[in-house]
Amino acid sequence: TGGPQSLQKVIPMLPADLGVPVVVVQHMPPNFTKSLAQRLDSLSKVKVVEAQGREQLEPNTVYIAKGGMHLKLKRSGMGWMTELSPEPANSLHIPSVDVTAASVAEVAGKDALGVIMTGMGSDGMKGLQLLKLKGGNVIAQNEATCVVYGMPRAVVEANFHDEVVPLEEIYQRIVAYCK
Repeated sequence: TGGPQSLQKVIPMLPADLGVPVVVVQHMPPNFTKSLAQRLDSLSKVKVVEAQGREQLEPNTVYIAKGGMHLKLKRSGMGWMTELSPEPANSLHIPSVDVTAASVAEVAGKDALGVIMTGMGSDGMKGLQLLKLKGGNVIAQNEATCVVYGMPRAVVEANFHDEVVPLEEIYQRIVAYCK
């Protein structure tokens, strides 16, 4: 809840030379994520696309998980490649933050940064726990700037975060971690 509007306050603020790829999971049904990616791309300095699967992750590109499919990463040479899958089909949300974050934790570990923003429920908590265990870092959006403080709350209450920041500062913290 509130995700698309929040993404519009973060993704367009990222610099064109961010230097890393970004993957985004937004709970949306099929056919809506492509228009979200197009909208964010039109507003942003970084390139924003809907993940298609089997694409090599490129720096300065944001990959939006396709509605109705989980976005996973796998190693590909010195980098990573996207993989789309309807499995696990028993997830409450498809795409799921837990599935993507767990995948990122496995392939990128300590080199990964997870960001959890506004949303209902606790999707993301288990995946970001794994990311923390693998040495990665996690930023959680603060309660005051969330439309619904569910997903970030679950991460904060479980203590799987490094810092809690307002929505308006998230892009700055992403840039700082990437430098």
